[in-house]
Amino acid sequence: MTTPSRRTILAGTAATALGALLGRTALDTSSTATGEAATTPGTIRAARPRWVTSWATAQTAPTPTDLDASSGFTRTTLRNTLRLSAGTAAGASGLRLRFANPFGTSPIVIGPATVAVSSRPERPVLFDGEREVILAAGATVVSDPVDLVVPDGGDLLVTTYLPGPTGPLSFHRNVHATGFIGDRPTNSVFLLNGVDVEANGRPTLAVLGDSITEGVGTPDNANLRWPDQYAARFRRRPAVANLGISGNRVLLDDARFGPSGQSRFDRDVLALPNLQTLIVFLGINDIQQPPSQTDPQRVLRAYEQLVRRAHDHELDVVGATIGPFKGWTRYTPELDEVRNSVNAVLREGRLFDDLLDVDAALRDPADPARLRPTFNSGDGLHPNAAGANAIARAL
Repeated sequence: MTTPSRRTILAGTAATALGALLGRTALDTSSTATGEAATTPGTIRAARPRWVTSWATAQTAPTPTDLDASSGFTRTTLRNTLRLSAGTAAGASGLRLRFANPFGTSPIVIGPATVAVSSRPERPVLFDGEREVILAAGATVVSDPVDLVVPDGGDLLVTTYLPGPTGPLSFHRNVHATGFIGDRPTNSVFLLNGVDVEANGRPTLAVLGDSITEGVGTPDNANLRWPDQYAARFRRRPAVANLGISGNRVLLDDARFGPSGQSRFDRDVLALPNLQTLIVFLGINDIQQPPSQTDPQRVLRAYEQLVRRAHDHELDVVGATIGPFKGWTRYTPELDEVRNSVNAVLREGRLFDDLLDVDAALRDPADPARLRPTFNSGDGLHPNAAGANAIARAL
């Protein structure tokens, strides 16, 4: 097991919690660039902005039932409205977009692309000064900075043209917000996997999670996922990267639900700029999803591996207990005992640096194996918006 807790984030007021969670020496932004929107390739800049990830999503490979992502696009415009956790500031370097195709097999041309806020005119997104960029198979591309002011908790409209044919695309199946393929609505996001803003003293907090983090159980287009509600609690919002994938496990990969938390750790977590804190919010799918993991020690050892790898990169790691799921279609008392065994070890405080007790925040005092009735979205497993708020308040 790892060393005892280095920081307590669960006590005190919300402001104290944020200060503890993000409370290392503030990032030095005295040399932050406030200049140009595009650079010449090969130019060395005297001052570079520090970036944090204000919006993110974790990608999976398409299955044959994911018709759009598996067939790809030709001469298609994609539009997505993204809720930014942390905004940009006037006079700063604005924002930048990240596109990735980790599961792709051929290069894809991206562009032109634009960003906009509310009803204001669209701003072009450039890549080394050009309106198009080639995204190599398996690669990531990062745009030039775009001079655009977006408030904390503001919505950013991203429009991306794909001349194609693209072939199959890496994507996120359901972000619980409506975008458009041409004029056709979709809840998926294709290729786009991050929006960065200038740090302004804020580091990135990432959540490696499953459907509860992704937002299942909360209403679409309401931005009431628990990471959104957590960010909204603070006057100066933290930069929160939501890396939840519905059905995701900590141990096993799955064709539909994506690589496990262990498999995707380097790509999804360590690739984020100025990352300081990681929240590991996985485990329920290892227990309840066939093939069910009935040995709690295997889940705990997987957590420990994530902690070791995160500590190698000087990250603080917050674990999360596994919430109640009685009433869910695959609930059994035997599987619930596995959940309780994992939670009991986590509460000893010897594995993670700190602990977010999701189970305690959500369980029904009259029947601790169940969600509180007021937190139940209806399926026994996923908390509703009120339950998501309880998780945010617990953190």
